Amino acid sequence: MSRKKEIVRREPVLDWKYQSIAVSKFINGLMRKGKKSTAENIFYRAMDLIRERTKGEPLPVFDKAMKNVGPVVHVKSRRVGGSTYQVPVEVRDEQQRAIAIRWIIGAAKGRTEKTMYERLAAELLSASRGEGSAVRRRDEAYRMAEANRAFAHYRW
Repeated sequence: MSRKKEIVRREPVLDWKYQSIAVSKFINGLMRKGKKSTAENIFYRAMDLIRERTKGEPLPVFDKAMKNVGPVVHVKSRRVGGSTYQVPVEVRDEQQRAIAIRWIIGAAKGRTEKTMYERLAAELLSASRGEGSAVRRRDEAYRMAEANRAFAHYRW
């Protein structure tokens, strides 16, 4: 890693339909093998399905789901004096969004609906209500952090 230059973060391209950075990052997380048009198709069909089911705008449902799934704290392994401790650490906003994207997509893949866009729509709806596998995973991370709160003085 170079010590000379500061890392410059590029702004992602906004998606064409909702003009949102979060949506474009989600689509990029959904993409496999460079097939962005397929990922966009899955995401936008899922949003249309959410619009059908809720009779309202799907973007607030998506934002609420992302907010409900993104963890504020999680545990990291720290090796201190020959022992490994699970140390609770706060999560930055960018990392929260990245973890939420991964967890929602992983939970959607594990669902039993027939097509991926149906699975994604169902997972986003349940996550926006505070239910579903992705929210359970966040709660599990919170429980781990709470159980290991005694080791919080090891974070650095």
